[in-house]
Amino acid sequence: MPMHYKNVRNAFFMLLCVLAFGVTSYHFIEGMTFFESLYMTVITISTVGFSEIRPLSTIGRIITMIIISTGIMIGAYTIGTVLRMFIEGEISKTFGRRKVEKQIASLKGHYIICGYGRIGRLICQELSNAGIPFVVIENDPASIEQLQKERFLFLALDATQEDVLKAAGIMHAKGIVTALRSDADNVFITLTARGLRSDIFILARASEESSIIKLKRAGATRVDIPYTIGGKRMAQALIRPAVGDFIDLAIMDMDREMSLGMEEVLIRENSKLVGKNLIESNIRKDYGVIIVAIKRESGSMEFNPAPTAVLHAHNILVVMGKKTDLLRMNNDLSS
Repeated sequence: MPMHYKNVRNAFFMLLCVLAFGVTSYHFIEGMTFFESLYMTVITISTVGFSEIRPLSTIGRIITMIIISTGIMIGAYTIGTVLRMFIEGEISKTFGRRKVEKQIASLKGHYIICGYGRIGRLICQELSNAGIPFVVIENDPASIEQLQKERFLFLALDATQEDVLKAAGIMHAKGIVTALRSDADNVFITLTARGLRSDIFILARASEESSIIKLKRAGATRVDIPYTIGGKRMAQALIRPAVGDFIDLAIMDMDREMSLGMEEVLIRENSKLVGKNLIESNIRKDYGVIIVAIKRESGSMEFNPAPTAVLHAHNILVVMGKKTDLLRMNNDLSS
């Protein structure tokens, strides 16, 4: 239990002890009824200045002085403890939010996740495991509580508002994910995000097939239907179980200690690979990886590229291999 709550509990306990002492003393020593004793004790502790119910004896006056002195001290301590608890709590929240806002403002090349439902939660876990920075926008109290437990950066606001997207750093973000349950909200966020940044990558979630066209027209770079993806994946486990196992090993289990993985490699303008074909690049020879595809700058994909395929700046290589080899290749080619 936090220290503040213990102090408040102790203060109220001492206050009740003084109250019990006063009621008992006035009743048995001064012969008052229990209600009169309670009334006399309360007005004495509160020091309101009302007259005595009946004349007090010398012992009764001593009891009254004890109640006044202890009651004032304990009462002041109780009020001070309660006020301090609320004031410090609000200050802590204020400074905590300012710290989070500063962290969000300093982000560059991060992702914005709109919605922390089942899909948003999985996306955040994957990004966190990969060490990729992100910030979540969510206004559901239950989801906010979960975000606090996970200690993810988040804004407890409405993702459909333009100012909120700006506060999440959309002008410096690498991409945005709209993972709300409502397709209409996802369309609105997509429109807003595309209006703010014409070059940003937007991954949108859709619940219905009919929403795909709307999200594409709104400016989404890519639209996925999670239930369709899940259904197809389960069907593959029945129709082609070996293929499904391979996909799980290469893609779905990236967070586990498996030896195989897939990775993207961006060919930079100053890369030594620019202008060379796959044979001349020696990628397969030096790193022992399999080049699955080349994504050209135009967006087209060349699957299982020929050895004579030439690499250009801004191309993306999709490669598969041992994680140690992939890490070594990434370190060499990004330096």
